[in-house]
Amino acid sequence: MLSDPMLTHRREDGRDTPLLVWRFDQPLRAVTSGPLGGGIGVRNWVVNATVSMSYWRDDPDVHLAELADQFDLRGPGVGLLTGVDVAEVVTRTDTGVRVWATVGLGAPIWAAAEPLSPPVAERVGTVNIVAFVPVQLSDAALVNAVATLTEAKAQAIWELGLSATGTATDSVTVLCPPDGAPAQYGGPRSQWGAPLARAGYQAVRDGGSVPCVPWSVRVER
Repeated sequence: MLSDPMLTHRREDGRDTPLLVWRFDQPLRAVTSGPLGGGIGVRNWVVNATVSMSYWRDDPDVHLAELADQFDLRGPGVGLLTGVDVAEVVTRTDTGVRVWATVGLGAPIWAAAEPLSPPVAERVGTVNIVAFVPVQLSDAALVNAVATLTEAKAQAIWELGLSATGTATDSVTVLCPPDGAPAQYGGPRSQWGAPLARAGYQAVRDGGSVPCVPWSVRVER
C-alpha cells in the first residue's frame, strides 16, 4: 500500500510554503490530469504544492519541475497545485484503497454552467484527489476510476449543500502497481471502483465540511 505523503516546506515569495511529497518504493502506473505528468504512464512520485491565490505563473509544469528538482525527485512524476494549505489533507481508506484529498470549495461551479468571470482572489478553489488502488488497472479501468472519483466528489459536494459539481481547477490522480493481472473495470459498482468511490466521497465530504481559508490569507493574518 502506498504510504502517506511527507509534509514539507520550501521558501517561496519570502514565505515557508507547504507541499506534500509522495515518494514511491517502486514506480507506479498512473492516470492524472495534473499540470505536470498528465496522462497515463509510469510515475515515480507525486507533489501537491500550496501556492498563493495570487499565483502568477503561466507555466505551472515548469514550476512543478523546479520543485521536483529542489527535492531531488527523479524520473517522471505528477505535480499538482492548490491555493489551500496542503497540511489539511484528508486521508480515507476502504478495502485496500487509499485516497488523499485537499479540498478548497470557495469557488464552486456547475460543470456545464455558462462561462463566468474569474473568481476573486479571496475565494478558495481546487479539489486535488490522489488515490491508490492495490492492483494493476487496465488503461480503460484507470480512466473509469477517474470518472468514479469525479462522481463521488460531486456527490460529496452536493451533500455539503453546494449547488455545484466541483471547481474549475480540480484534479484527479489514480495510482496502481505496474504488474499483475490488470483489473478491467473501475466503475462505482466494480470490485475496486466501489471502495474508490466510498473513500473518495468520504475524503471530499470530510475535507469540505471544515471552512477553508486560503493559505496566503491565513499566513498574512
